[in-house]
Amino acid sequence: MAVVNADGIVDMHDDGRRQKWASVTKIATALTILDACQEGVVSLDDELGPPGSTLAHLLAHASGMGPDEREAMSPLEKRRIYSNAGYETAAGHLAQATGSPFTEELNDRLIELLDMSDTRLEGSPAHGMVGTIGDLATMARELLAPSLVLNQVVELASTLAYPGLDGVLPGYGRQSPNDWGLGCEIRDHKSPHWTAPENSPATFGHFGQAGSFCWVDRDAGLACVSLSDTPFGQWAIDAWPPLSSKVLAAYR
Repeated sequence: MAVVNADGIVDMHDDGRRQKWASVTKIATALTILDACQEGVVSLDDELGPPGSTLAHLLAHASGMGPDEREAMSPLEKRRIYSNAGYETAAGHLAQATGSPFTEELNDRLIELLDMSDTRLEGSPAHGMVGTIGDLATMARELLAPSLVLNQVVELASTLAYPGLDGVLPGYGRQSPNDWGLGCEIRDHKSPHWTAPENSPATFGHFGQAGSFCWVDRDAGLACVSLSDTPFGQWAIDAWPPLSSKVLAAYR
């Protein structure tokens, strides 16, 4: 685990192991794609996915595309359906536009930029990152106080897109609404939730099925990240909110 403020890492346990980030990968993928949008390489308005859907819809899980199949399960902008397939489609779109594998775009636009030298994408752009807690903390610090990644990119990733959509937050059930930005989940007033009750409603981030998480609470001036060798389960549901409460109490 690591705790980060605007100046950098303030506390960290790092055994040097590279571990799976699982769906926390989606943050890195979204930042990469949004950076390319700022350059004009691709556009959030590019038509992609189900009829009427755009790149922005895919990044916000608002296209209606199913979790793992590239077919619509719901009309556009009617439900927030968490979709790995949507992120894979979005990453493939960038690769097609540039003529370079998505891994190269990710390396150039994020990993090398932030000197995350112990982290690589080793599979799906939806859940395939493998890296160290130190590198994840580096990315979290950039989300908290952008200095190398464009401010506009972080704002797009963390600002509510397509408000009012209900949906299922994996592991936590139906949420009404189920708020997301173009890459990050937004806490709002969701209950149950994997962050702490004391976290700001504007807290954003992601968790993964490998027992990983990353949250950023700008109101508290803190971010917290964790990697695990134990898959997500009831242990995480029970442990993560009290852990986050203790982090806020100790470091805010």
